Amino acid sequence: MQHAPQGIDLAARSRARRRALQALYAWQLSGSHMNAVIEQFRHEQDMEVADLDYFEDLLHGVEKNLDVLDGALRPHLDREVAQVDPIERAALRLAAYELKFRPDVPYRVVINEAIEVTKRFGADHGHSYVNGVLDKLAGDLRAVEKQHGR
Repeated sequence: MQHAPQGIDLAARSRARRRALQALYAWQLSGSHMNAVIEQFRHEQDMEVADLDYFEDLLHGVEKNLDVLDGALRPHLDREVAQVDPIERAALRLAAYELKFRPDVPYRVVINEAIEVTKRFGADHGHSYVNGVLDKLAGDLRAVEKQHGR
C-alpha cells in the first residue's frame, strides 16, 4: 500500500494531474499562452480541491521542458510525437515530466495515474499504449528504482 509523504494529499494530487491533462490538451490544441490556460482552469469549480501548486508545476514543467520530454519519449513511440492522439500525447508528456523531474513521485504512481487519466479521457485502448511507452521510459529514466521494484 502506498503511503503519502508527510503533508501530501494524494487525492488532491490526482485531481491536479487530471486537470493538468485537460489543461495541457487545451494548450496543445489552442496554442494559447500557458499562463492563460492556467488562469482559465484556476476558475473551474473543482480546482479548490486540487493541489494547485502541483497543477502549475506540471504545466510549467512540461512547457519549459517540452523538447527534452519529447526527445525522451521519441525512441519509445511507434510514430512521431505530433501524430500521437492529443489526449495520449498530453498524458505521456505529463508522465515524462514527473519521471524525469519529480523523483519524489514513485514511477509506479506516475504510470498508474497516467493510465487512469487516459482511461477516463482517451480512446478505448489509449491507456494500453500509454502504459507500454511509459514502462519503457521508466526503464530509461528510473532504471534503479524500477529494477528494485519500488
